[in-house]
Amino acid sequence: MTIETFLFLAFSNFALISALMVVLLANAVHSVLFLILVFCNVAGLLLLIGAEFLSFMFLIVYVGAIAVLFLFVVMMLNIKINLTPLNLTSLAPLGGTVLFILFYQLNSTKNVFKLFLSYLDQPVLINWTSERENLSNIKVIGKLLYTDFSLLFLLSSLILLVAMIGAIVLTMHQRTDVKKQEIELQLTRNSAGVIKFIKLRK
Repeated sequence: MTIETFLFLAFSNFALISALMVVLLANAVHSVLFLILVFCNVAGLLLLIGAEFLSFMFLIVYVGAIAVLFLFVVMMLNIKINLTPLNLTSLAPLGGTVLFILFYQLNSTKNVFKLFLSYLDQPVLINWTSERENLSNIKVIGKLLYTDFSLLFLLSSLILLVAMIGAIVLTMHQRTDVKKQEIELQLTRNSAGVIKFIKLRK
C-alpha cells in the first residue's frame, strides 16, 4: 500500500465518520465542529487528486467563513438540547429514500466517469521535462489575486472581519447581577458629600 492510498483511505473514513456525527449528535455546536472536520478531510482528498485550488478554497471559504458563521449563529441563538427521544421508525422511510437516491447517483457517476478504474491498467506517461517549466494553479491564481485583484481581496477580508466582530458582539451576554465600576457616575459625584463628619459624644 502506497502513502497516497493510505492517505486516501484515512481521509475518506474520517470524512464519513464525521458526516455521520454531524447528523447523529444532539448538540448543535458539536455538529458544526464535526462539519468543519468533514470540510478539512474533503480538502485533503482534493489535494491528493491534484486540485490544489479547490482544496485551499474549501479551507478558506467553507472552514474559514461558512462553518465559522454557522458556529457563531448557533452560539448566538443559544439552542437548547432537546432530551426527548426521537421516533426513528417514523424517519426510516425518508432516510431510505434519501439513501436510495444517493446510491443511485453514485452508481451513475461510477459508470459515466469510470471512477474505479485502476491507473495500473492504463498507465499515463508524463514528460516531466516539459512539465517543470509550467506554472501550477496556485501560482497563477495567487499572482492574479495579489496583483490585479488585490483591492477586492482586501475589501472582502475587511467585510469578513467586520462580520466576525459583529457576531462576537452579538453573542456576548451582558449580565445584570454583576457589580461593575461606573466611571461616569464617579466623575459626576459631588465632592462635598463624599466625606461625612460625625461628632461622637464623650
